[in-house]
Amino acid sequence: MEDATVKPDYFVQGRIWIDSDKGPFLGFGRVQLLKKIREYGSISQAAKSMGMSYRQAWQLIESMNMKACHPLVIKSTGGKGGGGATVTEVGEKMIGVYEALDVAFLEFIEMKSKEMKF
Repeated sequence: MEDATVKPDYFVQGRIWIDSDKGPFLGFGRVQLLKKIREYGSISQAAKSMGMSYRQAWQLIESMNMKACHPLVIKSTGGKGGGGATVTEVGEKMIGVYEALDVAFLEFIEMKSKEMKF
């Protein structure tokens, strides 16, 4: 029999996604990937730092680029120092849009969690 004097704490949880009519566009992991590409200038290094394969990272980038009006990441090919990758101006804007939306969402779920007193 449960102790009636102990009341459970309830809280709201969730993650925010930006979808398109073509499917998922941006979420937490994809934004982290964009930030790591910005940091390292490399898809390979970004993927490695996140514990994912280059192939998986590239598939996510292709998916985002295909669903965006303009590419979020562009690759540069070889040369003396090898290739690289750059988060575009549109990519930077989408990072900011997502982060602002995520802050608002977290504030909302915190407020709703405080209302969960039964």
